[in-house]
Amino acid sequence: MPASALPRKSRLPMAAFAVASLLPVPLLAFGIWAGGGWVWAGFLYVTVLAALLDQMLPLALGDAPEGAEFPAADAALVAVSVSALALLPAATWAIAGSSDLRPGQKLLIFLGTALWLGQVGHPAAHELIHRGNRALFRLGQAVYAALLFGQHASAHRLVHHRHVGTAQDPNSARSGEGFYRFAPRAWRGSFIKGLRAETALRAKGKGGGGPHPYIVYIFIGTVGLTLATWIGGVWGALTWLGLALHYQMQILLSDYVQHYGLRRVILADGRPEPVGPQHSWNTAQWFSAAMMLNAPRHSDHHAHPTRPYPALRLAADAPRLPWPLPVACTLALMPRLWRRSMAPHLKPWAKAAEARQVTQA
Repeated sequence: MPASALPRKSRLPMAAFAVASLLPVPLLAFGIWAGGGWVWAGFLYVTVLAALLDQMLPLALGDAPEGAEFPAADAALVAVSVSALALLPAATWAIAGSSDLRPGQKLLIFLGTALWLGQVGHPAAHELIHRGNRALFRLGQAVYAALLFGQHASAHRLVHHRHVGTAQDPNSARSGEGFYRFAPRAWRGSFIKGLRAETALRAKGKGGGGPHPYIVYIFIGTVGLTLATWIGGVWGALTWLGLALHYQMQILLSDYVQHYGLRRVILADGRPEPVGPQHSWNTAQWFSAAMMLNAPRHSDHHAHPTRPYPALRLAADAPRLPWPLPVACTLALMPRLWRRSMAPHLKPWAKAAEARQVTQA
């Protein structure tokens, strides 16, 4: 029975988010330090174990009470983000430095680290850039910039949330558009539009002072690559770059899947309709949601960007994917299979959008 068909259970406790998201860190660290069977642990956790637990224990978890507070939520985000910044040089050393790991073990460390950074490190940084606390916000920016994707901290807040589901948002995938066509368009578009948005804010005196964020992103990225070169020479820099590119691809995959084919109707006055639950795909599987800090409850995040991730709700009237988000992202790497698999799920939402558009004509 799919998770979406099961009765609602009690909400997920804060401890489950912390354990599910942070447990791979010591597993990866032991693999880097000791090698042996440990090199498999972090990799299998974010691939096989996550998929199995989603299917073996398909719990449809309930929502937190409105107004519930989670005092430990930000602490978990900080722990994940600091771990991400620590794992980057550690993995670079294990792969390109003076470790005694064999080539196959180095590959597993690379994949395990990259997958954790994309599936857990990114959701944590994403939550932090929506925080009003300046220190938390800066930490989220630092994670993105260290992985050479600082533009996301600007474009996601200033462009994506405003223009999602429209032609003005480079990170909203069109129906029928394959991932390999979407990815370069989204990367380039978010860089340019994020830069323009940040520059426009400063022209209006709303930038908050200090250097332009893109200068900060370039500086942090340069420091990261310099550190990687010091650790492992040219191979160290290439390893850091490879981890960053893998991380960026996972972010683009997430954006691609979570908004694929869902468009906002243009109203009679030329403006797009308000963002609603119908403009994001969601998933209900519990373990991947816990590991990814409720990122799969995407519609509610767009409705309430500052709502703490443990309190995000799974809207009943929102599009829902039949697979966990990591599985959906894997399917998206095979465009023909993705389009064929998504067609029956997208069709009713496309028809509903057409009906809303007719009423505006």
